[in-house]
Amino acid sequence: MDPHLEARLSLLLTEMEGEQGDRHEIWMRLKQELDGMRAFGMPVPEDLQRLEDELEREFGPPVVFDAESEDADPEDGTPGGGPG
Repeated sequence: MDPHLEARLSLLLTEMEGEQGDRHEIWMRLKQELDGMRAFGMPVPEDLQRLEDELEREFGPPVVFDAESEDADPEDGTPGGGPG
């Protein structure tokens, strides 16, 4: 595994163990790292896959807005035309 990726994942796990920061934010960062691994065809370690699955059950699947949706603001892709 790439040493930089391993260091980032280690930092995320340390933050979760110490309950530093928001668990949801940590989950999103973990998901981003693991999605990056998948995009490069790298295997995701089973323990990290289980952690990702556990957090997804806790928080639900991430919400992704389709910028092409007719409910999305063409400027920023937010649903319903954005704030204000």
